[in-house]
Formats: sequence, C-alpha cells, structure tokens
Amino acid sequence: MPYRPLFVLLACCAIVSAAESPADKQSRAVVQRWMKSMSLRDRVAQLISMPCYGENPGTRSADFRRYRHWVRDLRIGGLIVANRVVNGQVRNAEPFAMALFLNRMQRLARVPLLVSSDFERGASMRVANTTKFPYNMAFAAARDLAATRFEGAETARQARALGVHWVFAPDADVNNNPDNPIINTRSYGENPQDVAEYVAAYIDGAHSDPNHRVLVTAKHFPGHGDTAVDTHLGLARLEGDRARLEAVEFVPFKAAIAHGVDAIMTAHMAAPALEPEAIPATVSRNVLTGVLRNELGFNGLIVTDAMDMQGLAKQFSAGEASVRALEAGADVLLMPPDADQAINAVMAAIRQGRLSRQRIDQSVLKVLNAKARVGLARRRVVDVDEISDAIDTPEAEEIAERVAERALTLLRNQDDIFPVKDSAKACLFVLPENRYSQQGRALLLEIHRRAPAMTARALDPAMPDEVVSGLAQTAARSCASVFVAAFDTVGAYRGNVALGGCYPGFLRAVVSAAPTALIAFGNPYLLRSFPDVAGYLATFSAASTSETAVARALFGEIPISGRTPVTIPGFARSGDGIQLGMPTGSK
Repeated sequence: MPYRPLFVLLACCAIVSAAESPADKQSRAVVQRWMKSMSLRDRVAQLISMPCYGENPGTRSADFRRYRHWVRDLRIGGLIVANRVVNGQVRNAEPFAMALFLNRMQRLARVPLLVSSDFERGASMRVANTTKFPYNMAFAAARDLAATRFEGAETARQARALGVHWVFAPDADVNNNPDNPIINTRSYGENPQDVAEYVAAYIDGAHSDPNHRVLVTAKHFPGHGDTAVDTHLGLARLEGDRARLEAVEFVPFKAAIAHGVDAIMTAHMAAPALEPEAIPATVSRNVLTGVLRNELGFNGLIVTDAMDMQGLAKQFSAGEASVRALEAGADVLLMPPDADQAINAVMAAIRQGRLSRQRIDQSVLKVLNAKARVGLARRRVVDVDEISDAIDTPEAEEIAERVAERALTLLRNQDDIFPVKDSAKACLFVLPENRYSQQGRALLLEIHRRAPAMTARALDPAMPDEVVSGLAQTAARSCASVFVAAFDTVGAYRGNVALGGCYPGFLRAVVSAAPTALIAFGNPYLLRSFPDVAGYLATFSAASTSETAVARALFGEIPISGRTPVTIPGFARSGDGIQLGMPTGSK
C-alpha cells in the first residue's frame, strides 16, 4: 500500500460534528496546511525542543548562530527557556530581553515555535522580576488549594505575556523519601491524595482563562518521589510492586489526566514493576505506551525529561535515545545533546523500518494541534510593551506572601525560643548555598529594619575553619539565643540535599554553646542532621517571600500555623505543626 500521510487518512475518515466551532475548523485547517508544507525530515525536527537562556544575543555571537541553525535550518519544533549557571549561581532571564529573543526566533521559524519552560513556582523559577511564588510544598503546608489554582492561572498569564506557551508544571511526584536529592519541596508532599488535589487545582487554574491558554505538564512519570538518585547524575530506581505504584505514584497522574492535563513528562528511572529491563522509563514501551497510554488512557503529549541528563545519556547516545523514546511512545524529545544527531538517527530508523512514517506523523499531529490550541496560528510574537503590566501584579504578590506566611511550620520550640524575646541579645546567622547567592538578603534587610541592634550576618560555605570557630565562640559569649537560617534546596547535579562546606561544623558548634533555633529554607528534613536544636521552623521554600515571612514570624507579627506535608522520620509526622499565635498586645 502506498504511503499516505496520517493527516490525510484522518481528514478523509473524520466525521466533522455539526457543533464544531468556526475556531475549531480554522485550527484543523491550519494544522493540515502546516503538515502539507513539511518534508519528512521537517516533521521529525518538529518533535525536538532545544534549550535557550532567555537572553538576546547579538547576531554575530556563537549562541545566536546556534539558535538560528536549530530554528531556520533544522526547523525544530520548539525551544525551552532554561537558566544559565555562572560561578554556581543561577542566573534568571531578564523578561524584556527574553521576549525580544523569542520574537526573533518566531520570525525565523517557518512553523511557529512551541516555547516551554519549567515554571514550577511561577515564571520566577526562570525569569527575573516576576511573582516570587513559594515552592509547591509550601502551598500544601499552608493548606491553600485556592492559592494553588490562582498560581496556575497567574503563571499562565505571565507565561503568555513573555512568549511561553508550554509550562512544565505541576510536579505530580509524591515525595515520601526524605533522601530524595532532586524532588523534595518541588512536590506537594507525601500523601498521594493530597498531592492529587493540588495537582488538579493547579491544572484547573492554568486552564481557567481561554485568553491566556497554556499547555500544562504533570511530571515525572511514573513517579520520581520515592527515589534516592538525581537523574541528572545517574539512573534512579523506583521500587515497589504494581499495587504500590497504583496506590501511591499513579494517584496524582490519574487526577491530572482526569482534569485535562495537556502533557506528561517522563522520568529517566528504572521501574522494575513496569519494565523488567534496567532502562529508563523514557525509553520503555511498556511504561509509556503500555501503562500511560493504554492503561491510564492518556492521549495528550508525552515529553521526555531533558535528554542530556545522565540517567539517560549514560546508556544511550543522543541518536539512539531519540529513536528509542519515539519507539516507546514519546512525542517530544526535550534537549537531546545534539539536535542534528537526533534528527539523523530518527531518519535512519525510518529507513531501516524501526520507526514508521505513520508513527512520526502521529506525534507531529499532536505537536501541531497543541500549537493551534494555544493560538500560534493567529499570533506568534508578543507585545513587549505589555510585559510590565503583565508581570507587575499586586494581587499575585499578596497571595504569594500569604502562602509563604501560612506555610511556616514550627516543629520544635523548647523554652519558647520563638519568637525573639530580646533582639539586642539575639543573633542571626544566614547560611546561603554559595558566596554569590542572593539567598538571605531579604531576610537580613528585614531583620536590620526591625532590630538594628541585633547581630545578623551571612556566612560563606568556603570560610576557613578558624573563622568559623571564632564565630561560634563569639555567639556563645554574646548571644542569649541564636537563630540559624539555612538555605538547602535541591539542584541538578548536586546529588544530595545536605548542608555543604563549613556549615555543619558551625551549626553543631553553635548548638553546643547556646540555645539555637534552626530555620530550614527549603529541605524540611534538615532536623534529622541537627537533632539537638532548641527550635525548628520549616518554610518549605527558599523564595524571597518566605524570607520576609520568617522575619515577621521572628518578631511575632504573624501567627505560625503551618503543618508539615511530609514526615520527618523520628521527629514529626505528616500533619504536625505547633500552632503559635501572636504575642499578647501585638498587632
């Protein structure tokens, strides 16, 4: 039988409902026109999305030449806005430069680009000067589903203003492993039903305004919460039998599918209960087609996690991984290490019969329909003049601050160390993750504004032992109480969520010398490493809004009412939280 493109077969066989709207008819026609304009190689390229940094490089730069090659020459289907890391410091995109760059790329593209980004905590995860929403686990600690819906809607609105159409959120992982080095506070918690509720609320919010429609993505299937390996570094392993996966890991993904999630992202991890071979789920037909498509009934886009991560790249080359992912049932290949190699390998697989043209067309249709669904046929560039109004939203800032405050969870308060009794005799030490970090600056500013006489300073993890020892001795002599604000967040390629450098030694020295309260900005499980602290306050977030919330709580300006969404083995059960009202006479 001669090859007939799948879109032709669908068009011939489809019975168009009389209720089909003019917009639907127009979108269908646009998709067919796009398909007809593409060669087979163009169609393969549509399944690839490559990274950019939201900068606007000059046309003579190597970066611009690379982007131009991907977009104009290869005709890839999309770009993903990522962070550039300089000296260990994450550098967010500047919103206007980002929008200008994406507009330039859209004008270079024959078919509009589908632009994506990991906006897990709003656009602020990748873009500067946008609403600083707390991390997901903070929303659960605050028990605020309404705010989660709002975050979804606001993220969609800001994303579209910046030129982003596809949001790689919400995180649907159930974080029930305290040693998980890459999920942690990105998850809503350890209870599958609770996580499902927050995932559903986010999706409903993101889909609530048709004028700012984005694609949303549940990740990382089949569930990355109960793992102890960062898949940026190696192949993680999800243990447990099928019944366990059904009862825990699958619950949020089923809720996401029921609420119309547009896409599901795969995880580069082995799942023996689903796939007997020790390969990543990303390249397993048993997982993607057998379970996700056939059993769970998901018909949307399946996108791989970044294909340059070692959980996949250690086993397969860029080309072989791309072919295997498509064989498994993936639709979009995210960040293969080499776009040319990926396209060439897929084309070779088609010639060899490993992949069929119909299989390629099946995924291309999903991608093009997604582009039509977010209105790219009507408008592919954004109005830069509208960005300031879009990202300057007082209501969003208020809700972000409210969640950060209500998320504060007090799990230990010996001798009522919280709130501060006498600021002139109290000391605060901030432990940012590296010397270039902005972490803790908002907290120090708020402390100095409220209590100029209070000793408050930031440390550096690379400080020499003698300096650290001197600081600990000074604290023992002059501080009636010590508050240590420790920033400890998950990050790619770190491999753990432990405090680094001189910090563990400093904290233990201070704890042994003076009554000490530990404030965990991020990883809520830090209490396990420092069990002798007198006080323990978890924020479940390292956003600047959480820093301001802690300053207010330290001085008794707000109550502390959060409840932990995760168990801290040996110290707290999920749902625990000391409820601390405002001191008598405070306002």
